[in-house]
Amino acid sequence: MKSIRIGTRNSALALWQAREVARHLQNNNYLTEIVPIVSSGDKNLNQPLYSLGITGVFTRDLDVALLNDEIDIAVHSLKDVPTQLPHNIEMIAYLERDYPQDILIRKESAKNKELHELKLATSSLRRRAFWLRHFPTTEFSDIRGNIQTRLQKLEDGDFDATILSLAGIKRMKMEIDYEMLPVMISAPSQGVIAVAGHSDKPEINEILKQINHAPTQICVEIERNFLSTLEGGCTAPIGAFAEIIEDQIRFTASLCSLDGKNCIAIDENFEYDPSENFGEKFAKVVLENGGKELMAEIKSQI
Repeated sequence: MKSIRIGTRNSALALWQAREVARHLQNNNYLTEIVPIVSSGDKNLNQPLYSLGITGVFTRDLDVALLNDEIDIAVHSLKDVPTQLPHNIEMIAYLERDYPQDILIRKESAKNKELHELKLATSSLRRRAFWLRHFPTTEFSDIRGNIQTRLQKLEDGDFDATILSLAGIKRMKMEIDYEMLPVMISAPSQGVIAVAGHSDKPEINEILKQINHAPTQICVEIERNFLSTLEGGCTAPIGAFAEIIEDQIRFTASLCSLDGKNCIAIDENFEYDPSENFGEKFAKVVLENGGKELMAEIKSQI
């Protein structure tokens, strides 16, 4: 069989993720070739994602390359992937989740400030809303770009700290001080590398299934079904995290208003049953308890 062409964004982190998928495939004796592609999301670093008016801003160009047979598979940070996929594209494999958490990184001049005193740089509506729930007077600045770009903007900008995904810091092996943030619930499927394939390439898709981590798949499908049922896309303030603990799954999730004042939370433990759509089930509980009105309010404000 010829080399499997692995499509990826061309940022340092995305290329690391693609190499990780390549390593898994090579361990199973398959040849691979990495094909970097510049995404629309990487080209526009001045606007926050929610103002671009499109979902899948980081995945669309890889989708096009996949559909045009320029690549055989596409590697994504799963949290960037819309829950509604283009026709003929499907998620085939999920690598084992490593670091799902959000972390706080301060500049040196803000080391001694209390959390409520910090001026924060983040363009994520989820991170803003969840932070405002606990620290309602916080000032925010928008910030975009890869990890290195954001850290440079932190040094140069008129703000005290930023919030990043721990996965990116760990994968880039960056020696940097950070603080864990128990007030945050991760974005659905945060910390997961996923591989998309074309439905017309069953042979390659069967190969991909060999590197799939089933426990991670179970958890992220619950999270993404929760997100999909709320119709949150990738931008609404929605956190969702499922983890397998012994023979049970714990699922924590929250939908918050943009100002953080109104949050509807879920915290459930249950035994997994593959025939039941738990994400949809818990999202309907949220919708029936004020979530429908809250989602309408959020969409009117974005």
